[in-house]
Amino acid sequence: MAELLSTKIHETLPEKYVRPETQRPLFSEVITDTKIPIIDLNSSVDQTIPQIDHACQSYGFFQVVNHGIPEELLLKVMAIAIEFFGLPAEEKEKLYTDDPTKKVRLSTSFNVRKETVHNWRDYLRLHCYPLEKFMPEWPSKPDLFQEVISTYCKEVRQLGMRLLGAISLSLGLEEDYIKEALGEQEQHMAVNFYPQCPEPELTYGLPAHTDPNALTILLQDPEVAGLHVLKDGKWIAVDPLPGALVINIGDQLQALSNGRYKSVWHRAVVNCNNERLSVASFLCPSNSALVSPAKKLTEITPPVYRDYTYDEYYKKFWSRNLDQEHCLELFKS
Repeated sequence: MAELLSTKIHETLPEKYVRPETQRPLFSEVITDTKIPIIDLNSSVDQTIPQIDHACQSYGFFQVVNHGIPEELLLKVMAIAIEFFGLPAEEKEKLYTDDPTKKVRLSTSFNVRKETVHNWRDYLRLHCYPLEKFMPEWPSKPDLFQEVISTYCKEVRQLGMRLLGAISLSLGLEEDYIKEALGEQEQHMAVNFYPQCPEPELTYGLPAHTDPNALTILLQDPEVAGLHVLKDGKWIAVDPLPGALVINIGDQLQALSNGRYKSVWHRAVVNCNNERLSVASFLCPSNSALVSPAKKLTEITPPVYRDYTYDEYYKKFWSRNLDQEHCLELFKS
């Protein structure tokens, strides 16, 4: 069994976390002062739809404010996540697995069975829909864990469906086009814990990757930065904006939009002063959903991607290393 990082303090960076020189974060080259798209969901549809269209084409992600999820709940989610990773080692050991097919798993790095270099991250991954099916298997400690996380999951799903409707409209499609195309969507969550790292310039929390799902809603640590996104070949730091949520376009929306919207390359970096937490919620097509570019969008531009089921895509994604070439490249028509 690989050891969880959160069970002890590390004075030095173990060799198996050190990236080759050509694959390191190069903090001095990261841009920090850029205009990240922020969309106020209280604004009129006439304002938000063009903003979403611009953000999805030019960035592949945006931040939302006035999204309807109470800030008090966001703080509770962060607090319970910190409490979870602070549980005694023997409590966490009960949940540990490196089998990526498990519906509830506490693990470390990304895919320890396949990697040559590890990532400076522990994570708890949960299936969240339907709640009544998966919640009984979730951690029972800390005491309020199930209550707080399930409340957040319901809110996130509602927001996700609203955003998918807005993204459909921004593509010039019917509002419910994407929701219907993706079928009865699954919902997963990754609670990421990035401990203080003795040599952050040599490793990653997560290396550059795109998300294999449709839409990701990320709750960032309100105090500690660590998310970078790639735009025009440069890494941009996405500093936390209190109360905001980060929305990532995933691979399935890139395929559905026939390449008009970009699945964003992003990475997590670590630091030597503070631990950092993030909570990512993933909306995923149902396994049997047939994903293909929307017919309306292939009238002018021929289909960039072939039809495939999400099940086929997801299996391919998990059979590879995280930072290999874009998985979608393997599904071009």
